[in-house]
Amino acid sequence: MNEVNMAVIDIGSNTIRLVLYRYSHEKGLREIGNMKTVARLRKYIQTDGYMSEEGIEVLKNTLISFKEIMQDYGVTTVKAAATAAIRQAKNNQEILLQMEKDTGIKIDLLSEDEEAYFGYLAVVHSMEIPSAVTIDIGGGSTEITLFINKELQHSISFPFGTVSLKQSFVTGDKINEKEKYQLYQNIKKYFENVAWLKNVKLPIVGIGGSARNLAQIHQHLIDYPISGVHHYEMNEETLKNLSGYLGKQSFEQLKQIDGLSSDRADIIEIALVIFKTLMEVVDSNSFYISKRGLREGLIMDIVMKSNLEVFQPFNVFEDYANHLAFKYGRTEAEVGTLVTLIENIYIESCKWNLFQFNEEHLNLLKKAARVFSIGDYIELDSSNQHTFYLIANQSIPGLNHKNRVKIALLASYKNRDYFRRLSQPFLTWFTREELKILRNFGALLKFVYSLNSSKRNIVKSIKMELQEKDIITLFVVSKGRAVAEIHRAQSQKKHIERLFKKRVKIELIYEGWNE
Repeated sequence: MNEVNMAVIDIGSNTIRLVLYRYSHEKGLREIGNMKTVARLRKYIQTDGYMSEEGIEVLKNTLISFKEIMQDYGVTTVKAAATAAIRQAKNNQEILLQMEKDTGIKIDLLSEDEEAYFGYLAVVHSMEIPSAVTIDIGGGSTEITLFINKELQHSISFPFGTVSLKQSFVTGDKINEKEKYQLYQNIKKYFENVAWLKNVKLPIVGIGGSARNLAQIHQHLIDYPISGVHHYEMNEETLKNLSGYLGKQSFEQLKQIDGLSSDRADIIEIALVIFKTLMEVVDSNSFYISKRGLREGLIMDIVMKSNLEVFQPFNVFEDYANHLAFKYGRTEAEVGTLVTLIENIYIESCKWNLFQFNEEHLNLLKKAARVFSIGDYIELDSSNQHTFYLIANQSIPGLNHKNRVKIALLASYKNRDYFRRLSQPFLTWFTREELKILRNFGALLKFVYSLNSSKRNIVKSIKMELQEKDIITLFVVSKGRAVAEIHRAQSQKKHIERLFKKRVKIELIYEGWNE
């Protein structure tokens, strides 16, 4: 397994950030370090349009410190990219040359279109939403894209961001109501001049620190039961309530709010005005958060240059689940066996009218099969708790939060009592019927998991017959000895007997010959 350490240096108008990644085919792309400096380079652009020597010195010192960190991590590939602050400086070419001479780091100056594209690239490869409008508010520019069925249709960059808007509209540390209205009127004119944005009625995906901070604040306020902001959804009413809440806080109080970075206390309400205005112009009531943006798009682009197929926009969860399973000791063959067998037994059950076939249910089962009982890696006796926590409390590409909890409940199923305990914090998320379906599917998965207890992948298929009114016979087709599998399945069949309300008999059939 060849692992490589890579880094992205994102030189923005507000912050300069170093993000370190490790990539391998088996484990995928993982973030292993994240450091930032709040440089506010935008404020060093003088009235004549040139960045001051002081600002250039701040950039140089930051890059030198980042270079030392990268050496400690053994980074072999570096992508340094500058956006609005450097782009808008009249002396940008001189700055880039000086940085390469003084630090040895070559900086790519991204165009507005490139900046928008890389944000889009990260979103479509990490979220299940097929069509949306993305917005990435930086310190000195704002990028918006429109994609349909995962294909980029339009992009635009506006010459304003939270830092530049604060300089133009805000007189104190904190924006007041009059300034908010003036800002709203100004931003609305910009957005309404873009024909492809007006009334497109698609979800909006917020990229970047301001969007993440708003989600974190809201989660703290409502005591949200799971971790992570990726794919978190808020509606227009939620943003309106957040605006009211933040508006009542003093500047000092804002700096103490859980979920809000103190360096964003003076600009978070500016970002919120922009988000709300975009929702109004687009006519959308769904605002999603993407944890992945420009930096992830840049690193994905590097990886994709060596293998175009490495990221699949229409199989986002499946790709990630394979890497997750590998991380916790499961081979591709094991994952494939579980997926095949759960699909097999579900379809057989539908043939005998034990379930009514539902494509969405089958896809849910197949997703959960990929990560079923991954907590075994930590400890067998408490595998279900570990499995639930591992899935429910990490950002999983390709899953919204409700589906993440569904997968966690299915993949961690042990018995009805444990299911009841783990589902308790989410009773308002699901109807009683939905919980019943999840519990039943969890039982089905637990039984199927027993048919590969030796991890040899020898069980190839399951056939079902309803031979008598109250007896189901399962014919387990194996390509070799399956004593361990049948022994385990016999002890686990009680879960599906309770589910089907029938006795279950298990018969082993050796593939290709009879014993």
